[in-house]
Amino acid sequence: MMLPAFKQIQQRVARLDRTVLMAVVLLASIFPVDLFPGSLPAPKGIDGQYSGKQGQIIVVRVPAEDIAAQVHGSFLGRTINFFADSPPGEPKGFVGLLGVDMQDEPGTHELAVEIKNGEQTRHLSYDILVVKEKFQVEHLKLPKEKVDLDEKSLARWKAEQEQVKEALATDSRMKLWQPGFVEPVNGKRTGIFGSVRIMNGQARNPHNGEDIGAPLGADVAATNDGVVRLTVDHIFSGRGVYLDHGLGFYSMYFHLSEVLVKEGDLVRAGQIVGKVGATGRATGPHLHWGVKLNGARVNPYALLDLPFSRTGSGALQKQLQESVPATPVSGQTLP
Repeated sequence: MMLPAFKQIQQRVARLDRTVLMAVVLLASIFPVDLFPGSLPAPKGIDGQYSGKQGQIIVVRVPAEDIAAQVHGSFLGRTINFFADSPPGEPKGFVGLLGVDMQDEPGTHELAVEIKNGEQTRHLSYDILVVKEKFQVEHLKLPKEKVDLDEKSLARWKAEQEQVKEALATDSRMKLWQPGFVEPVNGKRTGIFGSVRIMNGQARNPHNGEDIGAPLGADVAATNDGVVRLTVDHIFSGRGVYLDHGLGFYSMYFHLSEVLVKEGDLVRAGQIVGKVGATGRATGPHLHWGVKLNGARVNPYALLDLPFSRTGSGALQKQLQESVPATPVSGQTLP
C-alpha cells in the first residue's frame, strides 16, 4: 500500500519541478533581470560614458590598484592598449588612448575593458558616443597619370600596401612616447584631415592626414619618442618614415625629399627625421603628417591637446634596453 502512494508523491514533485522551471523561463523572457546572480554580464556602459568626434582621441581612465595588472580594451573590433598612469593626488589606474576613426559610425558603441591580475579577471563596460564630424569637400584637378594608375603602377601600389600592413601588424608592447607632442614642421595647413577629395571629378578616399606646406628642404621633426619602423619610397606617399611610438600608436611623414633615419633607429621628440619634399603624388613641397592609433585614422593635431603629467626623459632608453626589438596633394591610403 505504501509503494503506490510513494510513486504518486514522486510524480507530483516532478510535475511541480516542471511547472517551476517553465515559470522561471517565462519570467526571464518577459523581464530581463538577473534571476541568478553572476549568470549574466553587467549592463553595457555601466562603468562610464565618453564621447568624441570622428578623427579625435578619447582619453579613457580605468581605476586599478595594482599597476602590474594587464589591461586591454575592445572597441569596434579594434584592440585598445592601456598603460599605468597615476597623476599625483589621483587614484591609481590605467589610461587608454581610444582613437575614433574618421569613418566610425556615429552613435553609441561599447568599449569593453578586461583587467587581468594574476588568476583574477575583472570586466568593465563603457559607452562611447561617436559624434559625426563635418569634413570639408575638396575639388582637385591633377594630371591624369597622378590619379589613374596603369596596370603596372596598380600592382606596385598593392605591393606597397602589403609592405606597410606587414610592418605595422605587430604593436610594440611598451609605451615609448612621452608627454609633450611636437608639430613636425612649421608651415601652412593646406590639406585638411578628413576632407573628401574629388579628383578630376572622381570621388577618392578621405584625406587621412594633415598636409603642411613648407619650403623645400625644411626640417621635419619626430612628433615624439619612438622607433623607426619603416622607411619607404612609394608611388603615392613618396619618400616616407613610419615611427612606432608603442602600444599601437604610429606617426607617418610623407613626400620627403630626404630621409635621415633608418629602420630600427631610436628617435626623440623633435629629432629631425627628414626634409620637406614633393615626392610621390604631390604638386608642391609639403609634409603629409599622419597618425594611426590602434588601427584608427585620427587627426594628428589631436595629439597636441593630450593631457599628461611629465615623466623622466630616460624612460624610452630604459624600455628599449629591456625589450629591443601650389596645392599640395597626398593620397596615400593607410592600411
